Amino acid sequence: MLGIGAAVAIVALLAGALHLRAALSSEPSTKPPIPVASVRFEVQDTYQRTVSYLGLVVAGRKADLGFEIPGKIATSPPRPGTPVRRNEVLVELDDSALQARRAATAADLEQVRIELELARLKARRQADLIKTGAVSQDAFDEVRLQAEALQARVDAGAARLATLDIELDKSRLQAPYDGIVADRYTQEGAIVNPGVPVLKLMETASQECHIGVSAERFAELRPGSAYTLQLRDKTIQATLLSVRPDVDPVTRTVTAVFALPADVAALDGEPVTLELQETVSQSGGWLPIAALLEGSRGVWTVLRLEPDGDNLRTVSEAVEVLEVQGDRAFVRGTLRQDTLVVANGTHRVRPGARVTAEALN
Repeated sequence: MLGIGAAVAIVALLAGALHLRAALSSEPSTKPPIPVASVRFEVQDTYQRTVSYLGLVVAGRKADLGFEIPGKIATSPPRPGTPVRRNEVLVELDDSALQARRAATAADLEQVRIELELARLKARRQADLIKTGAVSQDAFDEVRLQAEALQARVDAGAARLATLDIELDKSRLQAPYDGIVADRYTQEGAIVNPGVPVLKLMETASQECHIGVSAERFAELRPGSAYTLQLRDKTIQATLLSVRPDVDPVTRTVTAVFALPADVAALDGEPVTLELQETVSQSGGWLPIAALLEGSRGVWTVLRLEPDGDNLRTVSEAVEVLEVQGDRAFVRGTLRQDTLVVANGTHRVRPGARVTAEALN
């Protein structure tokens, strides 16, 4: 058994410990308030947002080129991707038969012209002799009419020669405009009929952008005005040429046609977007995205600040995110005008924490 002195010492020790614990618990906390960046919430009835509409880059002109006459292809068509100039000969047909026909027609025409010249000489001589009665009127009329018949044969021969020249010209397929060969459908030696496509040509200049716009917005578009387009990572200004007066049955949009600037290099069929600003009638305000905290069940919250003695205290407030633009979000909820909200660093503080507010730079 312990002695009386030892027991008294233990009791005194326990009493001292309890007294010290009570003294410590009664002392106020000396932890300083946490400094936080704050932003003032400003309520507004509307906000602006950017709406994008998707479209495609379209060549100003593109066509499947073919011959108007039948024949055998004598030259190899240019490969896809080959740039061509207007009136440049792309493909030729074998024109040996046409050349032979033209030579024969030209020879016949020359013969008829010689006969015509002889008939005219006879007519002029007999015109002088008929005055003296050496030649009858019937003989003169016969020679004169023969000359007129030969003139008609000359005209017909010249027309046939012109027709053959046209066919020879059509045996050469020429580029109707500056462009690039997009595809070729046949090769040298193939027999083609009139209208059968040989090449596909796309114009390199005067490219357009065809963009589908909602039926609700098309009335706001003004032909001749410049609009902002997004092509790849470039922002460009393009002039609106026209707006089609019908709705596409598949996309349910109205097609707006824009002129792509000549200094912008784009591929046919490449995607492009039209960016329009629209006003949304909705009450709320803008806050930095860094001010948002993801709560349970997908609910977003912010930490608003309210007075707490000489300092401020954080209070959790639920909000609904309506729009995100860059590093800010438009939210609505029960936040009042000019309410201070923790702008960032929300991971460092919890609801109920004592803080001091500093304006967000």
